[in-house]
Amino acid sequence: MSAKEIVKSFYDLDLAKAENAIDYFHKDCKLLWNSSKGYTTLNYEGVKVMLDDLRKSYLSFNYRLSHLLEDNNMVTSRYTIYVTSIERQEKEDALAHFISIWELKEGKLYRCYEISQLADNSSESLNSYAEIKV
Repeated sequence: MSAKEIVKSFYDLDLAKAENAIDYFHKDCKLLWNSSKGYTTLNYEGVKVMLDDLRKSYLSFNYRLSHLLEDNNMVTSRYTIYVTSIERQEKEDALAHFISIWELKEGKLYRCYEISQLADNSSESLNSYAEIKV
C-alpha cells in the first residue's frame, strides 16, 4: 500500500471501536500536536493510552477528510473529527478541525505534526469538509 492508502485506512477506522488502531503506529512514533490547549508530544505508549481513553469516552469517533495529499512517504491531511459521546448517544457532534502531516516508516505511522482547533459548528466550517475517496 502507498503512504496515502495507509493513512486513509487509518482515517477509515472508528477509533471508539477499533481495538487494533495502535497497530498502525511505528514503535518509535512521535506525535507532535499544537492544540487550543497547548503543545503535546506523545510517543507510542502515549498514543496507546490516548486510543484506549477514546474507546472509553466515545461511542463513535470518526474522521471526515477534505484533503489527503501524498509526497513520497509524507501525507498531509485536513479533516474534522466527529464524535458521539456516551452522555449524548442520540447526537453526533463535530469535535475539532485538524491539519496533520504524517511521515511513514516501514509502512507505519512514524511522525505526525498536527495543529487543531475546536469545532465551532458553523455551517460554513462544517460544510467545507466533504469526504474524499483515495
